[in-house]
Amino acid sequence: MEELKNELISEAEQDITSQLQIEVSQVVQQLTEAEGEEQAEVFSEILNEAEAGTIAILLESLPLDERYDRWQQVQPEERVDVLNLMRADPRLGILKKMPDEELDLLFSQLSPEDLIDWSDSLPDSITDRALAQMGERQRKHFELYDQYDENEIGRYADHQMLVLNPDSTVAQGQRFFRRIDLDCNDHLFLVDVNDKYVGTVRRYDLFKADVDSLLSSLIWPDSRVISADSSLIESAETLEHSRELELPVVDDEGTLIGRMTLRTATALVREHYEAQLMATAGMDEDDDLFAPIIVGARRRALWLGINLLTAFLASATIGLFENVLSQVVALAVLMPIVASMGGIAGSQSLTLMIRGMAMGQISAGNVVSLLKNELGIGALNGVLWAIVIGLIAGWWFNDVIMGIIIGCAILINMAMAAIAGVMVPMILQKFNQDAALSGSVILTTVTDVVGFFTFLGLATILYL
Repeated sequence: MEELKNELISEAEQDITSQLQIEVSQVVQQLTEAEGEEQAEVFSEILNEAEAGTIAILLESLPLDERYDRWQQVQPEERVDVLNLMRADPRLGILKKMPDEELDLLFSQLSPEDLIDWSDSLPDSITDRALAQMGERQRKHFELYDQYDENEIGRYADHQMLVLNPDSTVAQGQRFFRRIDLDCNDHLFLVDVNDKYVGTVRRYDLFKADVDSLLSSLIWPDSRVISADSSLIESAETLEHSRELELPVVDDEGTLIGRMTLRTATALVREHYEAQLMATAGMDEDDDLFAPIIVGARRRALWLGINLLTAFLASATIGLFENVLSQVVALAVLMPIVASMGGIAGSQSLTLMIRGMAMGQISAGNVVSLLKNELGIGALNGVLWAIVIGLIAGWWFNDVIMGIIIGCAILINMAMAAIAGVMVPMILQKFNQDAALSGSVILTTVTDVVGFFTFLGLATILYL
């Protein structure tokens, strides 16, 4: 029953997301088809009804000059919310164009959490300018979070939370909940005089207790905490498994520095997987859709250069067998099939591994079992498709030997692809490299080289 409920909720969320995408797409088309004053009027009407997220998407969908023109129509009190929901590159482009007085007004509305998120992609000069507009307390919050790196949850902890000392009464705690409205707020955190985390009191327990009781008597024994130096994905998983709306974040000395909410966890997981998707093409999820041509070309050039080197390696492998290729033209016709089948098989294993690594399911203890499993799958599929492709090739060219050669090459390449799909991301992780970023390039090189070498090597032995 619970599984059916979750499935129905998931389907409903997908339907809502799909409908929102359609609506935003229609608005983007309406806005981009308009020009000049007409576009300004259309955007003005949109501003009256659209949420900050929609405005951010619309601005990112416009070329750079039009984007800033429309940005000037956004009300000053809404600008921080809009920029928070934009990607780093378009956000920075807007900030660089803003006059100093407008920039200072914007930064005066910025929270330390917002600035931490922005500072990952801001020049130091802009970050320093933003800090100059903050009060002493806000600057201390920023410095506290800034000591953690971009992959640690301490950097993104929310400092807006309900905190009291253990000697406070239930009545005081109830007043906190009634007077202060926070997102994803279901707990009250207790700290001592040195801000050391003592425990958590749940809203449910608080409002059932005697108003004269002390909060220390309501500390929840099963509460969990998140270490500030935990990775973002690890922290999100801890919150997910706890089934709570929020969890306290503490540093190495036990000091409460903030909380992690379900909303934060959801955003972090979404950004993580989006980053992996973009990384497979050697790109960054913060890249601007309308980045300047020079900037965009420079970012992609390195990736194209790496791909060129791997292509030369595959070509060099083919060059070793010029004699047999010149005598048996059919080999050139069938070569792409060998490479393609190996590449697809390897990509399936690689995708499975990257997902498992991202979710913390892969370890040294189970990698051998996983390798055996993937090798078995690769071998079984290899036998199946080797027979199918071998029969087709033999019939096509009326050559039994050709069918045997390509069948053996397909089997060997698909088995090697399964091994590479498992081992490549593990090796890259060992050297602290992003498997999503470079794994597919290395995998393709392995399957191309092994496939061509096996196919043409067997042909050389049997034909020459």
